Formats: sequence, structure tokens, C-alpha cells
Amino acid sequence: MVEINTPIMTTFIVYLVAMIGVGLYVYRRTRTLEDFALGGRDLNAPTAALSAQASDMSGWLLLGLPGAVYAAGIGATWIAIGLAIGTYLNWLIVAPRLRAYTSRANNAVSLSAYLEERFEDRTRSLRAVSAIVIVVFFTIYVASGLVAGGILFESTFGVDYATSVTIATIVIVSYAFLGGFLAVSLTDAVQGTLMFLALLLLPIVAILSVGGWGALTGEVTAASPGLWSLGSEAVFEDGTWSPGAPLSAIAVISLMAWGLGYFGQPHILARFMGIRRVSDVPVARRIGTGWVLFTLGGATLVGLTGIAALDTPLDNPETVFLELIQQLLNPWVGGVLLAAVLAAIMSTADSQLIVSSTALTEDFYRAFLNKEASQTTLVWVGRATVVAVALIAYLIALPGETPVLDIVAFAWAGFGAAFGPVIILSLFWPRMTGAGAMAGVVAGAATVLVWEQVPALAGTGIYSMLPGWAAALISAFVAGKYFGKTPERDWSGDYAEETDDREAQERKDKAAGVA
Repeated sequence: MVEINTPIMTTFIVYLVAMIGVGLYVYRRTRTLEDFALGGRDLNAPTAALSAQASDMSGWLLLGLPGAVYAAGIGATWIAIGLAIGTYLNWLIVAPRLRAYTSRANNAVSLSAYLEERFEDRTRSLRAVSAIVIVVFFTIYVASGLVAGGILFESTFGVDYATSVTIATIVIVSYAFLGGFLAVSLTDAVQGTLMFLALLLLPIVAILSVGGWGALTGEVTAASPGLWSLGSEAVFEDGTWSPGAPLSAIAVISLMAWGLGYFGQPHILARFMGIRRVSDVPVARRIGTGWVLFTLGGATLVGLTGIAALDTPLDNPETVFLELIQQLLNPWVGGVLLAAVLAAIMSTADSQLIVSSTALTEDFYRAFLNKEASQTTLVWVGRATVVAVALIAYLIALPGETPVLDIVAFAWAGFGAAFGPVIILSLFWPRMTGAGAMAGVVAGAATVLVWEQVPALAGTGIYSMLPGWAAALISAFVAGKYFGKTPERDWSGDYAEETDDREAQERKDKAAGVA
């Protein structure tokens, strides 16, 4: 049992109350479903960038990645390299067009609604299938955040795991329920800043504690020279490290394939849809990409410094960030940095709850059950579905037997494969059909599900993202070329029109003296 530390407990309580306070502050501004789902499309560039990347990284950034580096060395950072490339390309290729297209697509507030409008699907089957995929994988993804929350509270305060998961669930649901997307985005921007500071301070303190960079490299090399190899992963077992087998080309490609997932993550794409103007995207891209590069580097250093700085090897490598804080920092400072772990967890889980809620509200309730529902009714249905999805995720998370990284990997692959190829083709291939979109979504999601469940396939070491992405891309292209009706609307023209509108508005603002 860990003795409860008053400074850390106080810091946590202040932080949690502040997050709920944001939800209360935004509550009165949440009047329509667009407000609840996309914050009225009024996010400025810094908020969009920080909230997108904070919601992206989750507890994996401060628990999973440092733990992987602690156990296997820098050979585990191929994931980080793939993610950094994927982040930049997602902002560059997808963000501006998706912002323009979803605005023109009858002001679509969900990916499912956008796909229906983009492909003129009057059967509504594409909307329903894509919404089902979103809800299923996001419920699993939210569970990963709650598992991470359980690890955090259990390690920090000695609170039993079930109680820890319960506390995390109640807090996240509270402000997501009250303020919707805007509350989530504002809190995520704060949480992203806190995560950045944590990954700046802790590696510096840890490196200094072992005597500087030279001493760090010596300690890590003494543990195992293989920890410094990008071409292999060390093996951590019974408190010791030993060189692992060289990484094959398939293993490296599989690790980097995490970057492909960005193009299909609904909680990240929602930030693109909610940004104020297309012209804000380049600034957001620079902020978001810079944040990712810095934090991934900091998380890698946390894993390496843990090998040198901790007195005894860890039973659970995913607690390396938490252990360094407790051993090296003043309790008040440590409390702030531990709050950053909670921020990482909450910033992803809350975003996923909002997107799942939007899918259930917009794509099922309004589309099939109550087409004439008032905006007030839709907002309250959205709030109710936040609670429902969170409850199911809570029940999945309670056993706490699956590592955070494994759960995240499964959900990340599901979204990346199901939506990534379809979204890209929808933005750049004007003649793609609804049949192609349906084939891509189904093939991508089904391939990931089958790959993860069949031992013979999962045992190949190939990340399910790769076969899922390939299946979705081929299916979408073939079906989109030979089946279904080509949309009558020229969407490339709509993108040009949106750009012209933006430039005209900027000229008008400049003439009026508006910043």
C-alpha cells in the first residue's frame, strides 16, 4: 500500500475541479448539436492543434511509450517516428480539405454524416455502418484510457484499481457531459500544455540526477548495449536487460505503420472539422507537429533515464514515468507532473466520448428515430449517450488485465484501416462512389478484427494496421471505380469555393480592421 501524499493529492483535486469548472463555464454556450459536437466550428489554431495532439497521444505517451523504451530501448521508437510523420501529413493533406468539405456537406458534424452527403447515399446505410464502427472501436479505446487511469491512481495513492477506474470515469464524464466538444477542446489544450511541460522537466531532472548525459549513456550501455540500437529491441526479464534479435524489415514497417492510423482517427479529424477557418490550418500544423516531435522525444528520454535513475528494476515498465516522479521530485512539483499523466488520459478519453456520442445522436437518433428533434433534445441525447458509452467502457476496463498499449494498438488500427483510405479518397478522387466508401470501411474494420483474433495471423508480427489499410484501399478503389453511381456534385469545386470564400472574408476583415 502506497502512503497517500498530501501535496500530490491536493494538486490532483485542484486539477480535477478545474477541469469540471471548464465544463460548467461552457455549459451555457452549448445550445445546439453543432455546439456540442464541434464547438460551433470556432476553434482557433493553437486550441485546435493542442487539443488534436493531446487527444491523440493519451496515456500511451506518458505510460506506454516510456515503458516500451525502458523495456526494449530505442528500437521501440519506430512507432514514434511513424507517428511524427503521420501527424505532419495528416495536417498537410487531410485537414484543409476536410474542414472545407464537411462545412459544405450540409454542415456535417460527424464523419458518418459527411460520408453520406459526400457520396449522396440516400439509403443511409453508409452512415449507419460507419457510425457502428466508430462506436465499437471508440468504446474499446475509452476503456484503454480508464485502464491507464487505474494504473495512475493505484501506483500514486495505493487506491485499489476498481476505485481508481471509477474516479477517472466520473471526472471525464462530468465535463464532457456538461460542455461537449468545446469544453473537451479547451481542457485538452490545457492538458496538452501540461504534458509538454512534464516531458520537458522530468527528463532534465532525471539526467542531472545520474550525473549528466555521459553518465546516462554509460548506465544504459552497462544494462545492455542493445538498448541503443534502432535495429533491434532489447529483452527485459526478471529485472535485467539482454540484447534482442535484430528487428526485421517487417517489424520496422509494422511499427512505423502506426502513422497510417492518423488519417482515420475520428477524434483527431473532428478538430480539423471544428477549426475556425481553412487559413488557420498551416499555423495549427506547425504547432501540432512541433508538439508531437518534442513530446515523443521527451517520452523516449523518460524511458532511457528510468533505466539509469531508478534504484531497482520495475515489475511493470509502464510505471517508469510515475516512479521517476516519486523518486526525484518535490511532492508539489511531482503532483503537477502526475496531473499531466491524468491530463494525457483524460484528453483522449473525453474526445472519444464526444465523437461516440455524436455518432449515436446524429447518425442513429436523429437519422433514424427522430428526424424532427429540436436542438435542445439533441444536446440532451448527446449528453445521455456520453454516459452510456462511458459505462460500457468502464465495464470493459474493470478487469485491468490488458496492457494499455495493446488496447490502444487494436483501436488505433481499427479506425486507421476503416476510415483512413476512404477519407483520403473522398477528398482527392471526385469520381469515387458510395459503394467504394462502404467497401473500404467494411474491409478495413473486418480485416483488423479478424487479424487480431486469429492466432496464426496475429502471430506473424505484422501489425493489423497494414493488412487492414491495404484491404480497405484496394476494396475502396475497385468498388469505387466499377460499382455505384458517381456523385453529381463537383466536390473539388466546393473546395475551391470554400478557399475563395475564406480569402474574401480575410480581405473584408482586413479592410474593417479586424485581426
